[in-house]
Amino acid sequence: MTKSTTFSSVLQTVFSREQIEELLAEIGYVDVARKFTGYDLFLFLAEAALQQWKGYRDAEPRLAASGLKSVDHSTLSKKAKDVPFELFKRLFQMALSRCSRPVRRHLNLPKELLLLDSTQIVTGKSRLPWAPLSGEKSGVKLHVSLLADGNRLHQVEETDAKTHDSQLASTLSHPDFILVVDRAYSKHKRFDDYEKAEKRQLFVIRLRDTTRFQDVVIRERKQPFGGSVEQDFTCRIGQTYSLTEHRFRVVELTDPQGKPVVLATNLHWHSPERIAEIYKARWQIEVFFRWIKQHLNVSRLFGTTPNAVYGQLYTALFVYVLLKFWFEQGNRTVHLSARLSLAEFDRLFKLNCLPVEWIFYFSNQISFPENS
Repeated sequence: MTKSTTFSSVLQTVFSREQIEELLAEIGYVDVARKFTGYDLFLFLAEAALQQWKGYRDAEPRLAASGLKSVDHSTLSKKAKDVPFELFKRLFQMALSRCSRPVRRHLNLPKELLLLDSTQIVTGKSRLPWAPLSGEKSGVKLHVSLLADGNRLHQVEETDAKTHDSQLASTLSHPDFILVVDRAYSKHKRFDDYEKAEKRQLFVIRLRDTTRFQDVVIRERKQPFGGSVEQDFTCRIGQTYSLTEHRFRVVELTDPQGKPVVLATNLHWHSPERIAEIYKARWQIEVFFRWIKQHLNVSRLFGTTPNAVYGQLYTALFVYVLLKFWFEQGNRTVHLSARLSLAEFDRLFKLNCLPVEWIFYFSNQISFPENS
């Protein structure tokens, strides 16, 4: 692969040094460094995510070979502590807006599915004293909303690991999509809020197995249930102070191990089999978390301060957005015989040994779309 197609050189076609300096000025950060700037830190964190470096010391001898400025590990550490992580969060959000592309809907639904969940990155208590978890552990969380069609990131928020997922539900949900979430988001009173909102929020939410139902009315059905569906009825959900004002639909099914899965929804016009199919799409966000931890070094935290930790994580997500965008654009451009899976693309990209058709694509045709 030619030098022009290494990741650091391609990345510099996405955001210029001047653009990074403008963002830093907007967030009120004065970058006085000359040897290693905020822009250099951004390039380093992106390369470290892609190459899965183990830390600042591990990265030190690798910088020059990757086309980055050579500095010692202490300079990397100090800069990561100093630069506000808001810079990397904004870069990630800009990449989301620029790389967003419509995709074909597989479930034939009026709206796309929006999947919500979080992932923890846990380490020793002494490493992140500002984010204690329990016992001798500390950690942080990434709260993610993901569009099921194409596994496209929609929004990400960061917190310490103690923050409950439900506290971010309102921030991450969006009425333009059908919300699909697990039990951590199943506060019954929020169901009423979704119904009473100015723009109604459609949802499919898994309930806890111990949830109580009031005023149950079985939905009429002429044919036997298909697949794993066991029951389909409407009711008010909860009891006493948690009892919902509105009636909602409940679909009960079993998972592959025979365990019950109870779903609450305000989708009344689809079959219970379709409701089950919608919920099964939630597994995509689990696959996404596993992918970024395996391929983008998300589980290995370099720094010990909020700026260093969240800056690293948002840059890794930035790399995911770009890799996925380039992968999808490239697969549409190259011959069918040269098309790759995302994992294969990631592996060959790191090794600088993509097929010749891909090298031609990156060298001559790649362009990053402007903001609309």
